[in-house]
Amino acid sequence: MLPTPQPGPDVAVAWVKRHLEGLFGDDAPPSPRFRGGQSAANAALRAFEVEGYASGRNVVAPPEARGASGLSPWIRHGLLSLPRVWAAVEGGPARDVTKFRSELLWQEYARHLYARLGVTTGRSMRFATKERGPSRMGAAASKGMACVEGLRDELHRDGWIPNASRMWLASHYTVRGQGGWRDGEDRFFQHLLDGSRAANRLGWQWTAGAQTGRLYGFDRGQVERQAAPWCRACERAKDCPIERAANAPPPPRASHTLEALGRVDASATGAGPASRVERSDPEAVWLTAESLGDEDPALVGHPDLPAVFVFDEGRLAGWQLSRKRLVFLVECLAELATRRRVDLYLGDPAEVLAERPVAATHTPVPGWRRIAARIEVAVEYPWPWLVPPHTGPVGSFSAWRKRIEPPRDEGPQQHLGF
Repeated sequence: MLPTPQPGPDVAVAWVKRHLEGLFGDDAPPSPRFRGGQSAANAALRAFEVEGYASGRNVVAPPEARGASGLSPWIRHGLLSLPRVWAAVEGGPARDVTKFRSELLWQEYARHLYARLGVTTGRSMRFATKERGPSRMGAAASKGMACVEGLRDELHRDGWIPNASRMWLASHYTVRGQGGWRDGEDRFFQHLLDGSRAANRLGWQWTAGAQTGRLYGFDRGQVERQAAPWCRACERAKDCPIERAANAPPPPRASHTLEALGRVDASATGAGPASRVERSDPEAVWLTAESLGDEDPALVGHPDLPAVFVFDEGRLAGWQLSRKRLVFLVECLAELATRRRVDLYLGDPAEVLAERPVAATHTPVPGWRRIAARIEVAVEYPWPWLVPPHTGPVGSFSAWRKRIEPPRDEGPQQHLGF
């Protein structure tokens, strides 16, 4: 068993260096913008003002003019659930609330898609697009571009950039540069604090045209509208590589057919149980990177049991994530350990948890299902969906949205705890 870290970013850095050496891909310092833990998540949600979101969400520069919420790192790790964030903006300006909630539904759509397709999301879904291979618009070709270099620096420093910026970089890499979208997605996954295969893969597939057949273009006009200060000060303003939209043909239909994008049986949605399933008496609560919040159903249901988190040594060795991602994760665990017992391990999660019955919140990712099949999940709690998965088509956001049950508009006092 690993020692429990004390709270604080400097402590987390030292802890990661000592106990996870060789399992991260760089020596990046902690993100200067994002702190891990429930307290930081609660503070960020309290500080978020939805007013102005609709008009400001696509602003890229100057950063202080951005309307993006920046809540996604805590959402990704279960510190803020989508139902809680949905409720938090109730009563705000209608246009802003509608737009913000639409973006939350995109997050939920990505989760539904990943729950149903799993690792298959690593293939181009509906249209044949290049998946692997270098981009012509790499670091050398993009040298001096204030927009591209500025966003790359921010991604590497903070572990986060707004959604519009992600689309810019993804389009620059794939549509203009003809690079493989899976290579770009892997690079984002290494650095993003909110990096998940669900949302990250959907974003890259959508941009590269693999999902819809339509390419997302990135050109100077967008930068002038959404990041004018960068464009004016750019050393390549008179030699702009993105002066015009990339002239790339739309991708052809994929030769394979993903049947799971259409109608499926309820058992194939990956939704998990609709209510608590009790099989035996648990001895611990199994935590994953998606279930680190105080409101995690399994944690709430068993306040006196130790929580167990296993750093998956094999996965981490293969991923080689940026160190700042692991620091954020350790910060979350360190703060949780100030309120209840948290046991940390390094190894194969299924081997560590063998012969130890656990309570766990069902998590709609293939890794959770793979491990759960090898251990004794004594009590399984439902995932806190914003909307329950349905059995209809999910090949596009619009097709999926037509069939969802609208989330209830509940007052924030029922979710926020402040």
